[in-house]
Amino acid sequence: MTTDTFHTQIDNFLQYIAAERGFSPNTAAAYRNDLSQFAAFLEDEGHADGAIDGEVLQRYPLYLRGRYSADTTRARKIAAVRSFLHFLEGEGLVSSGLADQLASPRIKKYLPHYLHEDDVEFLLALPATDNPAGLRDRAMLRMLWATGMRVSELVQLEIGDVDMTIDHVRCLGKGNKERRIPFGANARAALVQYLEDGRPALLRFASEKGLFLNHHGKKLTRQGFWLILKEYGRRAGIDDISPHTLRHSFATHHLSELWKDGQDGLYSLKELLGHSNISTTQIYTHVTPDRLREQWDRAHPRAARD
Repeated sequence: MTTDTFHTQIDNFLQYIAAERGFSPNTAAAYRNDLSQFAAFLEDEGHADGAIDGEVLQRYPLYLRGRYSADTTRARKIAAVRSFLHFLEGEGLVSSGLADQLASPRIKKYLPHYLHEDDVEFLLALPATDNPAGLRDRAMLRMLWATGMRVSELVQLEIGDVDMTIDHVRCLGKGNKERRIPFGANARAALVQYLEDGRPALLRFASEKGLFLNHHGKKLTRQGFWLILKEYGRRAGIDDISPHTLRHSFATHHLSELWKDGQDGLYSLKELLGHSNISTTQIYTHVTPDRLREQWDRAHPRAARD
């Protein structure tokens, strides 16, 4: 490959992951940055023509290690190059199995942080119900706790995405994959009050379709939600809360409830969370046994002593 051909293939690959695999613009941009860095590495190594062999690939992890201390960052960059090499292999531009010669660091699996139900209930009760912003905040928090949606999915919701006749919400997840999630009576009640008394007061433009609005009358952003959640976390005495905490808490609670009822529930949870791979959902199986034991000990104090 010539240098121009190599960069053209990067463009072709980015078009492929956007059109065929449904990757978001942000993900495609991250891939572009990682592959541009790989191209710069090849040039430094005297492979400006894009010629790639196993020997130069074995040096790339060392190149990254000298620049990034985090295993997760290096693993992400190597994964991008591997995907690109698989694409080039499919195009007949590199030899078969070349991607397998690119070693990736082992990533430690960190168990997700979650809140106990008592903490969640205290957090959900904090928003005021006598002003539009408080009604909005209560509806958002209860919707997250009821559905396990990502915060990015929550803030992108529009009025038409909520079906109050069957208490379902439609959201677009990663890769623009649509899913419908049921929500319960508590989330419904908070949402109804927000739609009746909160959103109309926040609305500035009749054309705005966003469900959750900021004080400018526009869709609330992820950053805006994070600031809101951080403040409620401070008031609740929860220092290590994050936008993903309620999602992890929902998943842990939902799965353990199914386990107590004698159901597996892992694949059901996978669909609710919008995971593309069951292995992503399986991390919650490492959390729930300890959590169930805690619940048992709290419900049966003598069991903890016997």
